[in-house]
Amino acid sequence: MHHVIVGAGPAGVIAAETLRRLDRDAKITLVGDEPEPPYSRMAIPYLLIDKIKEPGTYLRKDAEHFAARNAEVVHDRVGGVDTKRQTLSLTNGGKLKYDRLLIATGSHPVSPPIPGIDSAGVHPCWTLEDARAIMKLAKPGANVVLMGAGFIGCIILEALASRGVNLTVVEMENRMVPRMLDETAGTLLKQWCESKGVRVHTSTKVTAVEAAKKGLGVSLDNGDTLEAALLISATGVRPNTQFLEGSGVDTDQGILVNAYLQTSVEHVYAAGDVAQGRDFSTGEYSVQAIQPTAADHGHIAATNMAGGNTLEHPGSVNMNVLDTLGLVSSSFGLWMGVDGGDSATLTDRDRYRYLNLRFDGDVLVGASALGLTQHVGVLRGLIQTRTALGRWKDKLLDDPTRVMEAYLAGTQAIGANA
Repeated sequence: MHHVIVGAGPAGVIAAETLRRLDRDAKITLVGDEPEPPYSRMAIPYLLIDKIKEPGTYLRKDAEHFAARNAEVVHDRVGGVDTKRQTLSLTNGGKLKYDRLLIATGSHPVSPPIPGIDSAGVHPCWTLEDARAIMKLAKPGANVVLMGAGFIGCIILEALASRGVNLTVVEMENRMVPRMLDETAGTLLKQWCESKGVRVHTSTKVTAVEAAKKGLGVSLDNGDTLEAALLISATGVRPNTQFLEGSGVDTDQGILVNAYLQTSVEHVYAAGDVAQGRDFSTGEYSVQAIQPTAADHGHIAATNMAGGNTLEHPGSVNMNVLDTLGLVSSSFGLWMGVDGGDSATLTDRDRYRYLNLRFDGDVLVGASALGLTQHVGVLRGLIQTRTALGRWKDKLLDDPTRVMEAYLAGTQAIGANA
């Protein structure tokens, strides 16, 4: 049996290791299209602030890790998939035969259609190659513009600020991190960043980029033009599915999979950012581009590849935790709420504290928080267990900070009628 995994990120690496544990005799090939050993994109910010060197980004630190598990790592790009002949076409020439295929190709950054976006000095922050280019330009005191204040953008923001640059953030939505925080929390996060010396433009778009005396001129739709040595584009990503054209593997937002992470082609599976997997909260299928989901997908897909479809994916809980210049924000599940659902909110603007709970009946289905780290595990636990809160719902509507008490009451039947 030859298992081929396309994609050398967390989903692919965990899948390779799982396959080896379950099948000692199988041939395992891991295909990655970058020249470096498999690494974590989430570690790149630590590279930018010199907390680690490049080897510190590698998912497995032992250079012989994959060889010791008799797993071959191939550095090449897959140009096409022939699912009838069960072969992959490699861009450097040649074909690769497989019995079972896992597609874990992740995503690629998408730049908006702005004049001059391809100029020298404009970079995404997605690969180690990108990081090297950014480190050359993001010198202390340099003017840097970050386009996009979503989850990825704010991770980059933290690293850039630590490098001592003069940083300006441009976000087209009316708040920071709009896909995980509501307007109150996103606005508080903006105010926090501004208090730390970062300029933040919300409800603003970059309209053009052109060469200037000191590198780049970045034009905004509010009429301002920013001079910058570096413009980083962090405006979103898109699943890497383009090489599947004509393969028979069905795609939508990502690759369509069933509960076993099996695609429309029986011997082909998908995992991670590229897969349109089950959402725990809604039961629907969507792309969830977060590393915990990639890790779960990799393990489940590999288990089913090795032993038949025996392990279902229960669905990923939408969870994001972000540290921005020392202020931690988080969101879980249906943080935006459900139709007809109740909510409880605590806001302390002076201390940058915010907590919002969302209910469906007496079940907590979503939450978001700012500056309140002690509730992270409890919020996820209440949502994931779908705990019926009973009378504790009314207590939380009065004081949402009592979630720990509610968790203990609901999960251990202690004080449920208190």
